[in-house]
Amino acid sequence: MNFNKQDIADLPKIKRLNLINSVTGIKPGNLIGTKSNDGQSNLAVISSVVHLGSNPPYLGFILRPSGFVRRDTYDNILENKQYTINHIPLEKTAQAHYTSAKFDQDISEFDECNFTEEYLNDFLAPFVAESKVKIGLQYVESIPIQVNNTVMIIGEILSIDIQGEAINKEGYLNLEILESAGIGGLNSYYKLIKMDEHPYARVEDLPNFKQ
Repeated sequence: MNFNKQDIADLPKIKRLNLINSVTGIKPGNLIGTKSNDGQSNLAVISSVVHLGSNPPYLGFILRPSGFVRRDTYDNILENKQYTINHIPLEKTAQAHYTSAKFDQDISEFDECNFTEEYLNDFLAPFVAESKVKIGLQYVESIPIQVNNTVMIIGEILSIDIQGEAINKEGYLNLEILESAGIGGLNSYYKLIKMDEHPYARVEDLPNFKQ
């Protein structure tokens, strides 16, 4: 099946949305934990977290800005400058998914979706106790993406908490052992299975793939 630019534009809105959101493949499944200055916690499922650098260690993710709809996550990050990124456990995908529902501002998704707030390392923002990978970040900057009125939030990693023995000698995480979920599109969740591992790619070590 082939879609040209016009074919994509002519698709019904929901079908086009689902196609474009899923065409990139499996994305990381994470929960962003924040807290307002008046103490209201917030939890939001996100599938756009990306690595931006290792020294300093930066991560980014994409949000629509608060000018379009109420975005408690964005507002909270701007208020107190700290937030957490937590891997979604396989057994908690339904709870994670429903954090995207439009709850009232004074309602915590932690409570409604049965996640536990956890506070580590004197961090202002809540971690997800049920997550096996918890990352604490300090807000660095927001980069507006004018073409579609979104914004990239960039944060510096201040802490990483990993449950169990899931790091190899090179520092890689085994996401299968951690039972972290991946996301396809907007509402499909995947179990990750480690298939293979390869060394750093050097031209002089290139295997003979043409045999």
